Amino acid sequence: MKNPPAWSLVVHGGCGQLSPETLPGPEAECRAGLSAALAAGKAVLSDGGSAVDAVVAAVSVLEDHPLFNAGRGAVFTAEGRTELDAAVMDGASRKAGAVAGVTRTRNPVQLARAVMQRSPHVLLARDGADVFALEQGLPQVEPGWFRVESRWQALQMMKAAAARGEELFDADLKYGTVGAVARDAHGHLAAATSTGGLTGKRWGRIGDSPLIGAGTLADDRSVALSCTGSGEGFIRAGVGHEMGALVRLAGLSPAQAAERALADVNALGGTGGIIFIGSDGMPGWVFSTPGMFRGRATACDEDQVAIWGSEG
Repeated sequence: MKNPPAWSLVVHGGCGQLSPETLPGPEAECRAGLSAALAAGKAVLSDGGSAVDAVVAAVSVLEDHPLFNAGRGAVFTAEGRTELDAAVMDGASRKAGAVAGVTRTRNPVQLARAVMQRSPHVLLARDGADVFALEQGLPQVEPGWFRVESRWQALQMMKAAAARGEELFDADLKYGTVGAVARDAHGHLAAATSTGGLTGKRWGRIGDSPLIGAGTLADDRSVALSCTGSGEGFIRAGVGHEMGALVRLAGLSPAQAAERALADVNALGGTGGIIFIGSDGMPGWVFSTPGMFRGRATACDEDQVAIWGSEG
């Protein structure tokens, strides 16, 4: 693209040690899910809608898709529960909302937006977040609605390995997170991220996805981004804040900032990926795993959906 697009959108559906054998479902269905998320976000942006509405629409589609680890299709904790995290940030106002450990809200990203727009807080967790969801009238579901058999079997496999004295960490397979970033026709940025976390997670573990300045950030002055990967590494590296500072204060491009931030995560022993859009609307991604579910759309280019590293 020679000129900045009027609007742009990038989505991701997680990354990791992907191969044709380890995909969560048929490759065509994975690509169709990413395309559906792009279509939902594009419908908002092409009609002059806000970047916030676009990223929430895109992520909601991925949360409802059983092949992605967010919302329906989320992985199970060691206790056999689904505990969901999500975040949304508005680059124009730098308002943000996030939830962690919610158990009954069908679309956690919509609950995160409600926290941003209808509460004085940024991050709500567990029982309190579930109560807030009820008070806001957001659609609720029984915990069984989130269950996907392949996710349940992954937990059973992990437990069986543990019983044999082996360790099978979810990070060895796939980092399940979904996200979206957008720039709207008014020049505003937004980001959203949602996840079920890690298979077999314990003790109320929370990763980087709902942490503003770690796995999620949007700032009209610099960049919008959503991360997927080794959550602990992204937290320790403060990836969102780091990228924003590198763009705003050091003069790096969003692509350069993403490369440097991800290199820091790698230096800490983690891997993962980042999708981003700069204040000029130019979209991009970087990742340090064999593949990442990803897609992008702009007002002036054809859509692109990709999984493998060889796809650019």
